[in-house]
Amino acid sequence: MTSSTETGDITGTLDKDYNLIWYVEACLNNALRLETYIGDAEREKDSELAELFRKAQADSRKGAELGMELLRDRLTS
Repeated sequence: MTSSTETGDITGTLDKDYNLIWYVEACLNNALRLETYIGDAEREKDSELAELFRKAQADSRKGAELGMELLRDRLTS
């Protein structure tokens, strides 16, 4: 069975639930990575690039918050 057909038999987690967990984790990792990119841009005194990365980081945090809220609702139902 490949990952494209895995429906929870191997992991014990339904694809849709796994996907939501993955999404939250990816958003959080992206927010962390962007902190490094912001620092790099600031060291080079590129405020325009730093601001772009700050906006992207805020979007990643928002995505994680929305995903965690949905996950929390589903876990308590």
